[in-house]
Amino acid sequence: MRDHPGLDLLGDYPFQRLAALLKDIPAAEGMAPILMHIGEPQLPQPAMVAEAVARESHLWNRYPPVEGTSDFRAAAAAWLTRRYGLPDGMVDPERHVIAACGTREVLFQTALVAVPDRDGGTGAGPPVVLMPNPMYHVYYGATVLAGAEPVLVPATAESGFMPDYAALDPNLLRRTALAYLCSPGNPQGAVASLERLQTLIELAREHGFLLALDECYSEIWRGSPPPGGLEACAALGGEMEGVLVFHSLSKRSNAAGLRAGFVAGDAAALARLLRLRNYGGAPIPGPLQAAAAALWRDEDHVVRSRAHYQALFELARRILGNRAGYHDSPGGFFLWLDVGDGEAAARAAWRHGAVKVMPGGYMSRPDSATGANPGDRYIRIALVHDLDTAEAGLSRLADALER
Repeated sequence: MRDHPGLDLLGDYPFQRLAALLKDIPAAEGMAPILMHIGEPQLPQPAMVAEAVARESHLWNRYPPVEGTSDFRAAAAAWLTRRYGLPDGMVDPERHVIAACGTREVLFQTALVAVPDRDGGTGAGPPVVLMPNPMYHVYYGATVLAGAEPVLVPATAESGFMPDYAALDPNLLRRTALAYLCSPGNPQGAVASLERLQTLIELAREHGFLLALDECYSEIWRGSPPPGGLEACAALGGEMEGVLVFHSLSKRSNAAGLRAGFVAGDAAALARLLRLRNYGGAPIPGPLQAAAAALWRDEDHVVRSRAHYQALFELARRILGNRAGYHDSPGGFFLWLDVGDGEAAARAAWRHGAVKVMPGGYMSRPDSATGANPGDRYIRIALVHDLDTAEAGLSRLADALER
């Protein structure tokens, strides 16, 4: 088999890198490991999931529609309309929503659809994809394998943990085919304001690129609910041209294994994405689509989960809040903690506390100008457990960091 240069550029996935980092380090003796490196909610799934799957079990022997059942798409469109206060009818479930197995797969496929195979006739150079740095690693992988040039825009404490795409060179923006933004952010938890989202949408339309807004953490927040991309579109007149938003039940409904999400927005972009998915996308099985539709229609379980995450952050503030590198994030369920050396802290947490955390440098890439990795000083801690487990993990982590 021939080598694939794009795969070589990617390097190992962050979880593989972490496994290699800790391979020869024994976990603290006599302590049960606590895994705080992965954003996998540990709260129970709502009972309606099993009930819907059992009720629709006759669908297991049928191929599900790749674009999603009419019921699934209607539930998703109705949720978007309620959640973001959109005008009735703005989101047509038949034109503006397609189902996805979670959102990781479809975030990746969006780059394959958005990136042209040449410079698009501009003569300006190869196509570019913008993304924050640090980032969700799928953005980088999708960009490289789509044949585009990744442009990593700092999302550091100095910038409020948000990238400033509007400050980029107009010549670079003319080469841009796609821009990713996660709000609330992974890993930092920063939230893009409605005004920032409007500016980004106008920027995308001015320069003709697609804006991919990853809103998977939109329902986990402290204070006020984060604004969304379609809310910004409504404020700009209601057109969704050049904008796709991505939502999932993995975080909102503690249903990571359900693999149920959707992408909504620009009808023309969705039609192209659906064409690709018809050839190479995995549809959600029919019984699982029924369960997902039930979850999108219910808010009570989301309110309970949000209260639990609030309690987890209060716990983290009590245990770690006196550290100089601590800061509260307005959204998501990750702590982005400045510890000076992320790899050293991850090793210490495992060796002295049997707690696994993610070095921040594995969530980012070195800056092209300075060579410095903006995540190297940090660790990412997933606050996803019950309160007792989280308290044990955070207390052990605090002790390990003191060493």
